[in-house]
Amino acid sequence: MFPEQKLGRYTYEEYKFTADWLLANTEHRPLIAIICGSGLGGLAEILKDQKVFSYSDIPNFPQSTVHGHAGRLVFGTLKGKSCVCMQGRFHLYEGYPIWKITFPIRIFRLLGVETVIVTNAAGGLNEDYKVGDIMLIKDHLNMPGFAGNNPLVGPNDERFGVRFPCMSDAYDPDLRKLAKTVSAELGYSDFLKEGMSTVHEVIVARHCGMRVFGLSLITNKAVMDYDSESKANHEEVLQTGLERASQLERMISRLVEDIGHNNSNIC
Repeated sequence: MFPEQKLGRYTYEEYKFTADWLLANTEHRPLIAIICGSGLGGLAEILKDQKVFSYSDIPNFPQSTVHGHAGRLVFGTLKGKSCVCMQGRFHLYEGYPIWKITFPIRIFRLLGVETVIVTNAAGGLNEDYKVGDIMLIKDHLNMPGFAGNNPLVGPNDERFGVRFPCMSDAYDPDLRKLAKTVSAELGYSDFLKEGMSTVHEVIVARHCGMRVFGLSLITNKAVMDYDSESKANHEEVLQTGLERASQLERMISRLVEDIGHNNSNIC
């Protein structure tokens, strides 16, 4: 049994063990990490010179249980830049504690990652949003945090970051501005929106000093009419991901191509 199973968290040594294992088994040294949400795992396929690991083969790594999440860590290059891509995220509803959900983020920091691109599939509450819209995430409300479920709870390890990281700029404003420019150049402005989401990984990424950019694909509209016979389902999430796959691949490719690598400061 690992010590973290007793303590309810991973130790720095266990994070480092996993990172060192990956570094020993691939020549890639990623500067950018891409986290794929439901139906968006195809983003990893655009990487060149791939080195692929199943989550089950990586020491200490959680396992993805959601349909549409392949459960693979893919290293490769995109537009000449070294990247690592998670084909599948982890969620509280899978039964994982929050310190396991965010485990890969600190691994990325130890691998040398400077920028994290988070993607997810979401239902649209805003009546102006349509299925297939891509939303730039500019902020989040950590609702589980109101009940004390925060990924930074517990003793703080200064080797990762400060006790109280600044979250007012959680989603890098320069990267959001770049995304708007890229989407306009690609002709995507008509289905690009901007709004809010909640991502545990973002809190840990900012704690570790990495820049964060987030995209949320609106895969279904929330049923607001109680008399409606419409029912949200996971299959439409996956289908919308397939339909928008090529646009997302082009957009992220362009973003990666134009991203500079200057470490963010935290407050």
